[in-house]
Amino acid sequence: MSRTHLYVKSVIFDMDGVITNTMPDHYRSWKAIFKEEGIQVTYEDIYKREGQPGLSSVTEIFGEHRRAISKKDAVRVLEKKEALFKRIVKTRFITGARTFLKHLHKKNIRLALVTGTSRHELCQILPVLLRDLFSVIVTGNEVKHGKPHPEPYLKSLQKLKIKASEAAVIENAPFGIRSAKQAGLKCLALETSLPKQYLREADMIFPSIKDLKRKASFSTSNNTNRKGRL
Repeated sequence: MSRTHLYVKSVIFDMDGVITNTMPDHYRSWKAIFKEEGIQVTYEDIYKREGQPGLSSVTEIFGEHRRAISKKDAVRVLEKKEALFKRIVKTRFITGARTFLKHLHKKNIRLALVTGTSRHELCQILPVLLRDLFSVIVTGNEVKHGKPHPEPYLKSLQKLKIKASEAAVIENAPFGIRSAKQAGLKCLALETSLPKQYLREADMIFPSIKDLKRKASFSTSNNTNRKGRL
């Protein structure tokens, strides 16, 4: 089986479900808070919205349950969810993520992080030794429009001072994939949170980071065989 070679200056990562495994804590928080509001949410309700601004998630889920909610009450629900998340969150990592980041960094590939998480929460979750590997970090409170809008990834390209053709994104959620593709980026998806039927807009889909490393390689030059180039 031939490997796919990606010639890029930068690899841009989502955080939840790609580097850190904090989505279970997000799900527990959302489920508990929505239950207080008389709404039962499913795994898919939350995971398919990963990366979306919290207020949008609240409004959409209330709408799907034929419940109207004011902006003031949506803010209240979101604040309760964020407070609970901060109390229960534990730092866990996706298998192979830390090794993969260090591997790319050693190859002089610039790393960027684009997450819907706030800067404050990111600093709580991601150790400084990992944060320091990233040349650019774009958080949820630093953009006007969150995923699936392309703004987060366009902003990362602007900060990296590169073209979309010079980078690739690693995502794990439909909204993140859509955001990356609308920004003109190649997108590789991981089945760490959702099965492949949710990830079809990505250029390639891998069950895990181990599988990604086995089937794809990253380089800043194109001196290697171009066979299988994405």
